[in-house]
This record gives sequence, C-alpha cells and structure tokens, in this order.
Amino acid sequence: MNNDQTPNEYTQPVAYDADGRPLYAHPPVQPAPLKTDQPSHVSEAPAIQPGNNFDPRTRVQYGNEPGVRHITRPMEPSRLPVSDDLQQKHEESRRKYPHLNLSEGEYVILAVRRHPIGLVFPIGSTILALILIFGLTAVYSNTVAVSPAGTPSGGDVILIAILLALLVTIFGYFATWIYLQNKFFLTNESVIQEVQHSLFAKREQTVSLGSIEDASFAQTSFIQTLFNYGTIRLSTEGDETTYRFQYVSHPKEQVAKLNNAIEAFKNGRPVDDDMN
Repeated sequence: MNNDQTPNEYTQPVAYDADGRPLYAHPPVQPAPLKTDQPSHVSEAPAIQPGNNFDPRTRVQYGNEPGVRHITRPMEPSRLPVSDDLQQKHEESRRKYPHLNLSEGEYVILAVRRHPIGLVFPIGSTILALILIFGLTAVYSNTVAVSPAGTPSGGDVILIAILLALLVTIFGYFATWIYLQNKFFLTNESVIQEVQHSLFAKREQTVSLGSIEDASFAQTSFIQTLFNYGTIRLSTEGDETTYRFQYVSHPKEQVAKLNNAIEAFKNGRPVDDDMN
C-alpha cells in the first residue's frame, strides 16, 4: 500500500482476498480523548533531572493528594544552636515548673492562675457547714439535761460533730485544691492548659502557637466585669477545636499578650517575655 495516497484514493480497492472480495485502505484512526466531569488529581510527570525525577529537597506527591507537599528530612538532622540567654530561661522554667514537658529552648512566658473569686463557693460552703454543725451541737448540749431518757449524751453528740466537721473540712480542702490546680501557661512555642476535673481526673492540652487561629476573651456578667475576670477562648485551625479557660484574672491583658505571641510566632519574629 502506498502511504502517499490521497483521501479520494481510499475509495478504490487496493487488493482482493481469496474469495475475490475487495480490500480498502483507510488512514489510522486516532482514539478520542477521555472525557470526565471531574478533573483528575494526578499530576503530570515532572521534568527529568539527572538521577531523580523530583527536587532533592522538596517533592510533590504524584497521586490523589492535591496540594500535599512532602519535605525530605535528613537522616541525621543537626541541632539548632540555642543562645546562652535562651538556655538560661529554659533551665529556670524547668526548675520552676518541673511538671511541664518543655522542649529544648522552650520556656514559660506567662503563667495564668484562676481568679480567687472562684474560691468563694467551696470555702464559704465549708465555713457555713462548720458553723451549722457546731451551732447545733452547742444547742443540743445545753438542752441534754432535760431531754428524755435514752437520747445520746452530750459527749456522744460532740464526738459525732467533730467527725462531721473533719469530713466537711476534708471535702472543702479537696474542692479548693482542685480549683487551684487548673492552670494556663504561655511559652515561646505553645500554649499549655492543665485541667483538673476531680481528685483523680486530670487533662493536659498543648497547642502550638502556629496552630491557633483565634484567641479571645469574654466577660458575661456584671460580677465578672466588676472583679475583672472572665474566660479565655482559643480556636485552632483545621479540626476547629475550641479550648476554654475560665476564671482568668485580667483576661483582656492576658489575651493581648497571647495574641502578640501568636502573631510574632507566625511571622517568624522571636517570642519573648516582653510581649505587651
């Protein structure tokens, strides 16, 4: 078959088979391109480089992961230098807060405790219960001489009152201790929140400053405004998790320092204890 045939010549037979039927020549048919309603996430093959088909330091995953970039990690990464001043702050924070898990060069900038007004209920309830116990005991002891036979003696009632008072005092102490164990720490790298729910239930939350999308505070009553305490609220990027820390003293000033630290961290500026 001649490859120089014109389109009109394809209508003429070029040969015959064994039964005498004509055979025709046709130009090759190109397959139609594949059409899809949704674009593919598969990237085109990159330009070939000597020995590799990707940048040796940063590569793009070629597959169904649009926008995902994988950074190569050296087998033996070098340690970043830490200044003497930063190391001194780190060691001081470790001595002052030994229970915190601080990374190398990380130190505490701000330690926030709950406002003392939250102790009014547990301490007030304990004092009121003790007054009732000893008051009723005193009244009973004064009237025991005219009480019918078979009633508990004054000594028995005093002993019971002492045991009840001891039990109330223990519960009041534990309630106060649980309240004071709730703490909030700002470091030059993250925010650490320690939440004590009960005597044996405790939770610790650590959020990187780079993951915090919004930091705000709220004062929702006249009492909170009068005594200048409120709730700090943090929301993170991605999973939209919200963290709250209640009964914070001077919440506006604390949130201002927190926002300054977040902005400095995200913009690559040093985060230090001079955040105002």
